[in-house]
Amino acid sequence: MSEAYELFQLGKARLRDGEAAQATVPLERARRLEPEKASIREALGIAYFRITHWRAAELEFRKVLELSPVDDYAHYALGRALEKQGRQAEASVHLKLARCLRPRDPGEPSLDVDAS
Repeated sequence: MSEAYELFQLGKARLRDGEAAQATVPLERARRLEPEKASIREALGIAYFRITHWRAAELEFRKVLELSPVDDYAHYALGRALEKQGRQAEASVHLKLARCLRPRDPGEPSLDVDAS
């Protein structure tokens, strides 16, 4: 296994354990090793979101969208990060795109940055 993958897995485990601040350390190291990996950037964005670093979360989700423009979750998460910064109009665009890219069944749980 690569070092980046091991760091990513450690960061994801810390996120699952509710240790978002601690997750940022291995995820930032993984990002330095693999800056073009959307999965690493998404996990880091979630960690930043959970510790209320809205701007840092925004930047990570923007990078995910640069790598994968039709990623519905990244649009949703970016929209939420923008909302938290009071940028409602810009947030609305991404939230609408997320809904369009991933139509939901009424019984399906909603996307949730806070609980991923």
